[in-house]
Amino acid sequence: MDNRTRKIVIWMPVFLAVAVIVGIFLGAKLQSRMQLSTRTTPANSAGKVGLIMNLIDENYVDTVDSKKIVEAAIPEMLKQLDPHTVYIPAKDMQEVSEEMSGNFSGIGVQFSIQNDTIMVIDVISGGPSQKLGIRAGDRIVKVNDSIMAGVKVTNEKVLKKLRGEKGTKVNVSIARKGFAELIPFEIKRGEIPLTSIDVSYMIDNKIGYIKVGRFAEKTYEEFINGLNKLDKAGADQIIIDLRGNPGGYLGAVIKMVNEFLDNGELVVYTEGRTQPKRTFNADKKGKYFGKKVVVLVDEYSASASEIFAGAIQDNDRGTIIGRRTFGKGLVQEQIPFYDGSAMRLTVARYYTPAGRCIQKSYIKGLDDYYGDISRRYAHGEFEQKDSIHYSDTLKYYTRMKRVVYGGGGIMPDIFVAADTTGFSGYYGKITQKGLVYQFAFEYSDKYRDELGKLKTGKDFETYLLQRKILSLFAEYAARKGIATDPKGLATSGKILKTQLMAYISRNIIGEVGFYSVISKIDPTLIEAIKALDKKDLLVQSN
Repeated sequence: MDNRTRKIVIWMPVFLAVAVIVGIFLGAKLQSRMQLSTRTTPANSAGKVGLIMNLIDENYVDTVDSKKIVEAAIPEMLKQLDPHTVYIPAKDMQEVSEEMSGNFSGIGVQFSIQNDTIMVIDVISGGPSQKLGIRAGDRIVKVNDSIMAGVKVTNEKVLKKLRGEKGTKVNVSIARKGFAELIPFEIKRGEIPLTSIDVSYMIDNKIGYIKVGRFAEKTYEEFINGLNKLDKAGADQIIIDLRGNPGGYLGAVIKMVNEFLDNGELVVYTEGRTQPKRTFNADKKGKYFGKKVVVLVDEYSASASEIFAGAIQDNDRGTIIGRRTFGKGLVQEQIPFYDGSAMRLTVARYYTPAGRCIQKSYIKGLDDYYGDISRRYAHGEFEQKDSIHYSDTLKYYTRMKRVVYGGGGIMPDIFVAADTTGFSGYYGKITQKGLVYQFAFEYSDKYRDELGKLKTGKDFETYLLQRKILSLFAEYAARKGIATDPKGLATSGKILKTQLMAYISRNIIGEVGFYSVISKIDPTLIEAIKALDKKDLLVQSN
């Protein structure tokens, strides 16, 4: 046996051992790769999301906060659906629940921040603060041990300090005119109502006005109370103001519109890919069926507001006045999660009785969707009805065969342009600085005792006009850096004067004072009053 053969025989066992070890290693690596491949090939896309998070947890180079990643990823995923499918983090759920249930726990004051000072604008009747003697005009300087004056305080910070669980206590230090020292109060937080009806009052001896700010859990009850008050005052014509109302509970709007319909009439229906058609009908003849009704809407009236307006219009039960509504007609189900968060998932669309889909298109994305109102303005839709392009493909018919149009939102029966008369450069500068509101508060605060003797909006108009309130304001604005502009005052004087009187009235006697005064420069409301005088205004009572 030569030396070469001898070496091969000697090293052969070693080669075989190494080959076995390498084979085992390669086999293990191949099996691991195959397992990883199997793990990263889920049966559906939902499984992929979970696998990605598992892979990050098990293999990522650094330690990560998985919960934070998930919380950030969910909203981005939902953006691929529609504008109103949303994720509500657990930290926001309490605020959302309070808003829709119609109450929260707090001390019961309305406040405004002026010059880094918390000013009490109003004290809620029956609330904890009123019972202790806190008054409109008081300044909240300290909350517990925190100084709240002169520290760039924000609404959010104030609410966090003042709100809390029912029955808990908060210490508040008040500065009040005529008192050298701060006045301490220990306030036990109580349940504070969030009202949905901003105001209800008689415009004259036959027209009642009611403004609905939103549709929440207790809105129907408040609405009926407001209507009954108007009814007792002799109202046989009703103006329902839904301008700026973003919507809310479906149950509330169905019961509310039912008051103006006949038994069995369709209010709205829903339908979706996995949701069969579901109809909602009036379950009785409404108490106010047959009365003359006008509904005011604008580009910010959405969702439940559009359901209300669409039901009145398609059933020929009243007249819609204003401008085309927002166009939000998606049905959402709120799905709670184990950690207190929730998702509002769109499952269907709303359709008016005539078959119009309330929802406007959102296929071009969120920016395009929310930019729709700006485009309407640019195209002239806020100035003239002729700029709105109707199409025969969007033509529908009411119960009495009147033509109405779809395409997203509710088209009014009587169009009212956005009012830009009275605007001037002078007015723009004043508005930008919020001087009307500031002056109104300071004037109310200075003359609170004297103003407290006035009872109605008309009283305030008479009193303030006698004291040349516009001239006083022009002097105030000049001290604040806005030089008096005679031409601007001539153009914008009526608006400024009316706003000043309305805000001062609100500061003393509340919303009735404000709305009864501001109505003088509200073209949509003025048009509604004119329309109600017409004998042929739409009203059916068959």
